[in-house]
Amino acid sequence: MNWDDLRFLVTLGREGTLAAAARRLAVDQTTVARRLRALEEGLGTALFERDEGLWRPTAVGARVLERAARIEEDVAGITRLAEAGAGAVGGVVRITAVSALIGEWLAPRLPGLYARHPELRIDLVATNDNLNVARREADIAIRLARPASGDFLIRKLAEVGFALYGAARGDLAVSAGDWVAYNEDLDHTPEMRRLHAMLGEGRIRLRSNSLRGLVRAVAGGVGHGLLPCFVADADPGLVRLSGAEPMLYRELWMLIHPDARPLARVAATADWLVERFDAEAASFAGRTPSPRAAPP
Repeated sequence: MNWDDLRFLVTLGREGTLAAAARRLAVDQTTVARRLRALEEGLGTALFERDEGLWRPTAVGARVLERAARIEEDVAGITRLAEAGAGAVGGVVRITAVSALIGEWLAPRLPGLYARHPELRIDLVATNDNLNVARREADIAIRLARPASGDFLIRKLAEVGFALYGAARGDLAVSAGDWVAYNEDLDHTPEMRRLHAMLGEGRIRLRSNSLRGLVRAVAGGVGHGLLPCFVADADPGLVRLSGAEPMLYRELWMLIHPDARPLARVAATADWLVERFDAEAASFAGRTPSPRAAPP
C-alpha cells in the first residue's frame, strides 16, 4: 500500500466529489480517481460508491476513512514536531478568518509583521468555513465564537461591537424601515438575530455575504445596517445611529494546535496578533471616544 494514497482517500471523503478533491489537492480529477483505484486494489475492496454525482463511502470505506483521518493528524503532528526544532522565524504561516477581518483589518497591518520578521510569509484564507487546524489546513484560526470542543490552544483576542449605521450623506432619503443584511445562511448569528428582532414591519432590501458590499450599500442609501464598529466607524460614508454604546458584542478567539505553538514562525505571528488586537481593543469594541453620530 502507498500510504500517500490515504491522503487522496481522506480528501475525497471530506469533499464528496472528484472535482472538489482535485482542487483541494491541486491535481486533476484523473489523478484522484487513479489513486483511489490503486488503494482499493491494494485493499481488495471498494471504498466508495457513486450516488447522484457524489462519492459516498461504503461501510468498509467509512471505517477506513476514520482510521486514515487519524493517521493524517498524526503525520501533521510529526511534521510540526520536526519544524519546532528549527528556531528561526521564517517560512509560511497560514491564517484563516472571516473575509471582513482579513480584508478590512489584517492585510493592511501585515507590513509591521514583515518588518519585524523579514523571512516570514503569510497565507491569508478568507472564509467562513471552519478550516481544520489539526490537519494543518491552517496554522492559526480566528473565529467569532469560542470553540465548543477540540484540542486547541485558545485565546480571546477582542470583543467586537456592533451598532446601527446609516448613510452620512444628508441628501439621501432612506426609509427607517429599509435594511441591509447578510445572506440567509448567516441568520443564526447574533447580529442577524438582533436585526430580525428590530425589523418589525420593515423590509430587507439587500442581502449579501460581503461586509464590504453591505457597507457600501448603507453609505449609498439602500438601507440601514447592523455592522461591526471596527469597520463602520472608520468609514466616512457611514454615521452611527444607535448612540455611543454598541448594541451587542461578539467575542473574537484565536485557535492554535498545541503542536504548532512551539514553532517559531507560528509563535511570532500569534504574539504579533495579540499585540495588535490589544492595541486596538477600543476600536474593535466600538468604544472609541467620538464615533460619528447622527445629528440630533
